Amino acid sequence: MAVKLHPDWLAPLQREFDADYMVRLREFLVAEKAAGKRIFPRGADWFRALDLTPLSQVRVVILGQDPYHGAGQAHGLCFSVQPGVRIPPSLANIYKELHSDLGIVPARHGFLEHWAKQGVLLLNNVLTVEMGLAASHKGRGWERFTDAVVAQVNALPDPVVFMLWGSHAQKKAASVDPRHLVLKSVHPSPLSAHGGFFGCRHFSQANAFLKAHGRGEIDWALPDI
Repeated sequence: MAVKLHPDWLAPLQREFDADYMVRLREFLVAEKAAGKRIFPRGADWFRALDLTPLSQVRVVILGQDPYHGAGQAHGLCFSVQPGVRIPPSLANIYKELHSDLGIVPARHGFLEHWAKQGVLLLNNVLTVEMGLAASHKGRGWERFTDAVVAQVNALPDPVVFMLWGSHAQKKAASVDPRHLVLKSVHPSPLSAHGGFFGCRHFSQANAFLKAHGRGEIDWALPDI
């Protein structure tokens, strides 16, 4: 398994990388590739969220479910797609809420690395997927690993904002300490966004909380590529 992540995470997560479940997960992924199956994202990007956002600099956590399963989409950050790829419906709805909440004009791309580099941990629950098969790597061990990531963030001395969109994300961070700000809504998917995501104002609430705790605001406006 290609482990490429910021050194900040290595010591806190070493036990996970050495655990039996991670050995089994590695064997599963190697076998899938050997069988000719296409796995997304590419190996170098499996831990991209942890590479771009050091543990000590996490200010906001956004939790997704699993990577996009279309060719050329996933690159290791939840809700984000590579430059030049059509903006997915859920991300388009996130942009609509950003515009309503903060007046930010929707970006013409879906590349969210600008957020990640500011301390927004864009973490999926499961970090790999087979092409064309959503949730195909569910239950293989990634959930335990990302539980450990959330636990490390929860233990940080400085308060963090958790944006939990949908039941999967809310279950994932059910034990987050109350000193952090936990913002909950339905998922931004077109199937549910009108049931409470639109109008949730999570972005302004996050910035107000961070500013009040001396952590600075996130620049949610994405630069052109």
